[in-house]
Amino acid sequence: MNAVTPIEEVLDVLIVGAGLSGIGMAVHLTRDCPGKTYAILDRRDNLGGTWDLFRYPGIRSDSDMHTLGFSFEPWTHEKAIADGPAILEYLDRIVSKYDLPPKMRMGQKVVAADWDSQTGLWTVTAENAAGECSRIKCRFLFLGSGYYDYDSPYDAQFPGRDTFRGTIVHPQFWPGDLDYAGKKVVVIGSGATAVTIVPAMVDGGAGHVTMLQRTPTWIMSRPAKDAIANRLRKFLPDKVAYSITRAKNILLGDLMFKRSRNQPDKVIEFLEKGLRENLGPDYDREAFTPPYKPWEQRLCFVPDADLFNAIKAGKADVVTDQIERFDETGIQLKSGKHIDADIIVTATGLSLSFAGKIAVSVDGQPVDFGKTFFYRNCMFSNVPNMAGVFGYLNASWTLRVDIVAQYITRLLNQMDAYRMQVAVPAMPAGEEPEEDDIFDFSSGYIQRGKHLMPRNAAVLPWRLNQDYRRDRTDMRQAPIDDGVLQFRRVEAKVPA
Repeated sequence: MNAVTPIEEVLDVLIVGAGLSGIGMAVHLTRDCPGKTYAILDRRDNLGGTWDLFRYPGIRSDSDMHTLGFSFEPWTHEKAIADGPAILEYLDRIVSKYDLPPKMRMGQKVVAADWDSQTGLWTVTAENAAGECSRIKCRFLFLGSGYYDYDSPYDAQFPGRDTFRGTIVHPQFWPGDLDYAGKKVVVIGSGATAVTIVPAMVDGGAGHVTMLQRTPTWIMSRPAKDAIANRLRKFLPDKVAYSITRAKNILLGDLMFKRSRNQPDKVIEFLEKGLRENLGPDYDREAFTPPYKPWEQRLCFVPDADLFNAIKAGKADVVTDQIERFDETGIQLKSGKHIDADIIVTATGLSLSFAGKIAVSVDGQPVDFGKTFFYRNCMFSNVPNMAGVFGYLNASWTLRVDIVAQYITRLLNQMDAYRMQVAVPAMPAGEEPEEDDIFDFSSGYIQRGKHLMPRNAAVLPWRLNQDYRRDRTDMRQAPIDDGVLQFRRVEAKVPA
């Protein structure tokens, strides 16, 4: 058994994860709860989470940075669709501005968290790369650990993998020394990762890149630069220009999603018009028409039509077929066709994970999050003093981070005002609300991982809602003491 160092401290808040969610929570704590002690733990050696992990060619946001950016820190780059290094630069700027490095403890993987009702404290166990364990106690635990498995991406288990004589790469573990200049590349998949990698590898010198898809995805070109945002910054302070652009993009995104759900045929007509304009004679309707309606999966955006330009230049193509097997020289398709390849990129999706695979328990009893209900978009039924972030499926992840962090800081301040140490969304046994499936997205990773997620009711507060503008109003204005959230004072002294 690995040695465990003694518990040396009790923090007010412990944040798990130094990506968008964790950094956002830390800044809101710094601003709104200046007296609280907190630390950020992350298993990686560098901050950034997703943006530090993924290193594949062209890695970029699939949302505009005026909504993926935080409410408190303007995005000032010229490009609104930003690459990974620019996003890391943005996060570095925030971490420096709010003096977060002293709070950050990198290379610490949180493996367990147990709540003790007698003391009103979490005991959190973390492990470093050498297998040495340490424990920290905290009054409130915030999970900013993302939504997918960092260790194991989805494995489509294609037959014949071992016979292929070339190189097989998954985007989640991209080798830094991969030489694809002049090579024939097949990218399996049609989601945001695939449509990013294909034009990037073309620009990086690949001989030819084929995007092999089982089914198409709805794809839309949009400018990499937000002309209105860049114009506003010439005449207005950065914060004002950012606020206006952010409000504009939130509204447009919300309208697009709702129109897709209410008038899908109109949106299909709009998307197909864009595809015809961008591809011209290269437009193959079958290759770009999914078997589902827009926004039943995330809409894929390509900046400045880069994917379409690669296809028109003859450097890339799209093949819609099913894989029969890999062989020595490439991929044999069920149609009888064969695609030659030197490199195969399996952009086949992620594996969903919840709570960072941390073994969470309350008074020694394991918590099965799949049997809890979401509360106020961030807490969990009958689990005390814990919150987490699962971002929007139909908008930028960070929009949820901001409103959740604002809510949690309100909660912590309310607890102080009440002189209470424990807050738990109480749901008595037998009083569970009627369930409603908000994960009505057909994306493979969502469907594969739904059983891991907390449940949802038809109405708030027991719901992970998918309407940002409504959530923002609710989480800012709804009373903290709403009759559902139960408060308790802890009488026991914290052991030394």
